[in-house]
Amino acid sequence: VGPPQLRAQWDNPLPCPAGHAVPDAPQDTAEAVTSFSSLSPFSFFSNSNLILARLQPLPVLLCRKHRSAKYFFLLFCNGIRGGTLEKLFKLNKLDFLNLFSCFNNRYTLDEFGTARRSAVVRGFIDALTRGGLGGTPRPIEMHSHDPLRYVGDMLAWLHQATASEKEHLEAMLKLVTIQGVEENIQEVVGHITEGVCRPLKVRIEQVIVAEPGAVLLYKISNLLKFYHHTISGIVGNNAATLLTTIEEMHLLSKKIFFNSLSLHASKLMDKVELPPPDLGPSSALNQTLNLLREVLASHDSSVIPLDARQADFVQVLSCVLDPLLQMCTMSASNLGTADMATYMVNSLYMMRTTLALFEFTDKRLEMLQFQIEAHLDTLINEQASYVLTRAGLSYIYNALQQHKPEQGPLSNLSSMDSVSLKVAMAQFDRYLSAPDSLLMSQLNFLLSATVKEQIIKQSTELVCRAYSELYAAVMDPSNEYKDPETILHRSPHQVQALLS
Repeated sequence: VGPPQLRAQWDNPLPCPAGHAVPDAPQDTAEAVTSFSSLSPFSFFSNSNLILARLQPLPVLLCRKHRSAKYFFLLFCNGIRGGTLEKLFKLNKLDFLNLFSCFNNRYTLDEFGTARRSAVVRGFIDALTRGGLGGTPRPIEMHSHDPLRYVGDMLAWLHQATASEKEHLEAMLKLVTIQGVEENIQEVVGHITEGVCRPLKVRIEQVIVAEPGAVLLYKISNLLKFYHHTISGIVGNNAATLLTTIEEMHLLSKKIFFNSLSLHASKLMDKVELPPPDLGPSSALNQTLNLLREVLASHDSSVIPLDARQADFVQVLSCVLDPLLQMCTMSASNLGTADMATYMVNSLYMMRTTLALFEFTDKRLEMLQFQIEAHLDTLINEQASYVLTRAGLSYIYNALQQHKPEQGPLSNLSSMDSVSLKVAMAQFDRYLSAPDSLLMSQLNFLLSATVKEQIIKQSTELVCRAYSELYAAVMDPSNEYKDPETILHRSPHQVQALLS
């Protein structure tokens, strides 16, 4: 039902748009208003020629703030769908430009924005609760059980609506050449999208506060960041309310995500597990690394800007890895030297393997590698000491290290005489015949075969170096060994060849 037919009032002194003349008599205006009131919202777009003919006096009446003209202009605004504007432009660009020359009047542009704002809000609510025509697409709220899809569908609808509203305004004003048109378009789009901020914020808050899990929270945070970046590219910074709402939801999801990670880390420290019998990673370490792997995988697949991704990455790693390292150190504190080194190497190796799959981890990988090498040095020394002890050279090598020239010949020291050395060399020969028989049991627990080979190789080098020092001391005439070749019948090069 249209508004009551009112007689035009001519007490508004606003100037007419260029190219229009004010009707000479009130009767002309009344006829124009009557012409508008004969158009229904549904027939408004059924005949383009009829539209142009009947809307020709509309700019004058709008600039006079005529009530009936305003009513039918709002019907026109609410009826914009698809390519209707383009069709009207193709029919008569000049008349359509005259129609919208009234947009130079800020009042009319504001009225257009208000009308479209209501239409967008209704469309958003319908998309949430009713879906499309015939039920396709389905209502967005039917997917509320899937937090990521639910939030993604709402933001995708809003992105499409924002782009469409901007296209509508650009189509109407593309022939207007006055300065500042683009700024006005973005400002009106910002006003149009303000209406959906409240229902959008309420629904996203419900999803975030429900804490669907750290991984989903991180994905939602990245999704919000992406749409904030994308929509700001459409409307600039003029849609302050909409962009602020999305940014607030992004910060909220990010805050709760890091709170979730911190809570997980605090639980690790509340009850530190003992290392398992095989000195492998504990179940808490494996669970936390699985969580970190899922977070980093979603981070790598996100489409947010690179600098923002890198900043988030550093914060995530600090929040997870530092408590993990502390937990492993506390867990291994009561173990023996070799057991602790083996457990730490396995744990650090698992962390390093997890991080090596992702970007922005170079500094952390370097730090983990330094820690692994420190524990490897411990294992190398322990393995070399293990071999020397069981091969009968440990006591002899220690005596050799502590001997000073002023103490006299080495052969005069207890347990360093020729007989003692020959007994030790016989035991050492058995080691040379089967070097793999003298391996610490802890080496069999190492997860990395490469690390195990490295320990065996470098510990063997230490054994060869110890034998070389002993060989040089026995062959030294100042130590007064008789027939030293019969005591040590293998040269250092032969020993190294047998062990290589």
